[in-house]
Amino acid sequence: MAHGGDLIAEVLARHGVTHLFALCGGHISPILTGANTRGIRVVDVRDEANAVFAADAVARMTGTIGVAAVTAGPGVTNMATALKNAEMAQTPMIVFGGSTATLLKGRGALQDIDQLSIMKPMTKWATMVKTVPALAPTVERACQIATSGVPGPVFIEVPVDLLYPEEIVRTWYEKEAGMGKAKGIGAKALELYIKGHLYKQFHAPTLPELHMPSLPNLRGDGLVEKAAAAFKAAQKPVIVVGSQTMVGVKDPGRLARALGMLGAPVYLAGTARGLLGRTHELQLRHNRGAALKEADCTVVCGFPFDFRLGYGRGINKAGTLIAANLSSTELRKNRRPDIALEMHAGDFLVALGDRVSSAGDSWRGWTEQLRAGDAKRDAEIAGKAVPAGELVDPLHFFLRMEEAMADDAVLVVDGGDFVATASYIVRPRAPLSWLDPGVFGTLGVGGGYALGATMVRPGKEVWLIWGDGSSAYSLAEFDSYVRHGVAPIAVIGNDASWAQIAREQVEILGTTLGCDLRRTDYHKVAEGYGGVGLVLTDPSRVDATLAEAKAIAKTGRPVCINVHLRKTDFRKGSISI
Repeated sequence: MAHGGDLIAEVLARHGVTHLFALCGGHISPILTGANTRGIRVVDVRDEANAVFAADAVARMTGTIGVAAVTAGPGVTNMATALKNAEMAQTPMIVFGGSTATLLKGRGALQDIDQLSIMKPMTKWATMVKTVPALAPTVERACQIATSGVPGPVFIEVPVDLLYPEEIVRTWYEKEAGMGKAKGIGAKALELYIKGHLYKQFHAPTLPELHMPSLPNLRGDGLVEKAAAAFKAAQKPVIVVGSQTMVGVKDPGRLARALGMLGAPVYLAGTARGLLGRTHELQLRHNRGAALKEADCTVVCGFPFDFRLGYGRGINKAGTLIAANLSSTELRKNRRPDIALEMHAGDFLVALGDRVSSAGDSWRGWTEQLRAGDAKRDAEIAGKAVPAGELVDPLHFFLRMEEAMADDAVLVVDGGDFVATASYIVRPRAPLSWLDPGVFGTLGVGGGYALGATMVRPGKEVWLIWGDGSSAYSLAEFDSYVRHGVAPIAVIGNDASWAQIAREQVEILGTTLGCDLRRTDYHKVAEGYGGVGLVLTDPSRVDATLAEAKAIAKTGRPVCINVHLRKTDFRKGSISI
């Protein structure tokens, strides 16, 4: 028996959607069954936020639209943080939210709240479908809006009576209204109204809410030529590539080749990490601030001038600043570039590479200067590592993990101090193989991101780096890993503290109030959900434990390594607020 969920799934399948993440609910069940019938894999999770985080990961890693479905009321509000995280990360996504029947809106039905007022400020478009004929056109428009211009999430509220077959909905209405039993003119009028409403719902042609998305204003080749001329004339150029550069990209090799043709030093951030592989000669990882202060031409691709770039003030004012961004707001916020290109930053890189190929030899001395600084910083970090002693030194652990990871490994990071320490050492292996929350700095992304990553990279090593605090947000997704037959390797840095906050709080306010945790047996929690738990307290066992975790994951069982950390001041003074 066909239903509204089938109509939704047909559109999603046409747009190349391969996975739908959800937490079940009566309001949305037909969406799940419709997707399953059309070959879209339905992946159910233990928390609605993780459904959206997983869909976010799929969109970032594949260049397609991520899709999630959550039930009405608390299902929608539970996933709000994940949706806002996706909006700030500019991830193309569609989230379906269930809602009460159209006739019962605003009358006190179960889980009936004004969902659109919550969703509109954190999406590109939030709409409610009102008739079955409008379902497919609304989803088509949502796909267009999510991917056009500055990408982002779309929320579609679907009342439950648009999803089930007409015959079933009719019986619901008849039962609710007591049709056939009540007498009098009022009862007859109600019957006629319900029949008319049913006809309009299921048969009257209607159009979805009109919404024309703004498209990027590509200013033509004039500005690209101007940027190319400025870049060629530089003596000390630097390129910064941010996450937006990777949005919608299905062939990252094209962008990597363009950077190679440009031949200038490159700093990669966010989802762009890994674009040049593990050890490319142009890729730099440390001392970005110092390089930007000295550069005489800086190219910023798909990266806003926010706190990560010192609000633009950290870039040499005497040099030429070139920026490409899909957002006209981000392009000029805090710092106005000398050459501003409102276009996809990846397309700009390719166009620039075509015009400035083989110019890198003139910058070799500059590149080697920066590479020497990188090598020095790597040596300093390695020199701070203490392999022996009580418990495990985080620097030593990540130096060994860096060597243990497979060449095609995916990295998911979710935490504060432990994760930030990892970012100094572990190197993404390939394009679209690094997942972090983005500028929102959201804790709790890990469980969902790892689930999404394992779905689109079957058979690959997926490493989930968790702080002990952040792990609690989504450790229950080990249950989802087991049920869906995927095997990420989770590493929890257990220092019994919200360490990133505690370090500064103690120094400034003299107390650990609110920052203290326990050295909890997180590995046993993972075991309880069907995974394998390993505990690591002995530094001499680091290599053996990593090898054991890799071997277990290859058998198809998810692993959690509970790493008991010693205290360290490696990142003292690094908190961002």
